[in-house]
Amino acid sequence: MADVMIRVPAEVRDQLAAVAEARGTSLRALMQEIAAQTLTAEQVKERADRTRAVLAERFGHHVTDEESAEMRRKMREASAACRAALAEAEPSR
Repeated sequence: MADVMIRVPAEVRDQLAAVAEARGTSLRALMQEIAAQTLTAEQVKERADRTRAVLAERFGHHVTDEESAEMRRKMREASAACRAALAEAEPSR
């Protein structure tokens, strides 16, 4: 396994360390988990294409571009609401 050094501000390092500690894992394991869950634009497109194919083949539903755009909008809104709720719940430093 190769080691990599990533320079981040101290606040980011401290936040990552706090998350790792809260999860009962190491910083290395946390970074591996984040990397495994983070998709490239190409990977996102491939998953979307596979999902469209499954919906069409198994359920006979052909997702339109408009439906895709609406779902992306709803997901952005939900994600923003979740981030806002987390920020609101975070104790002041």
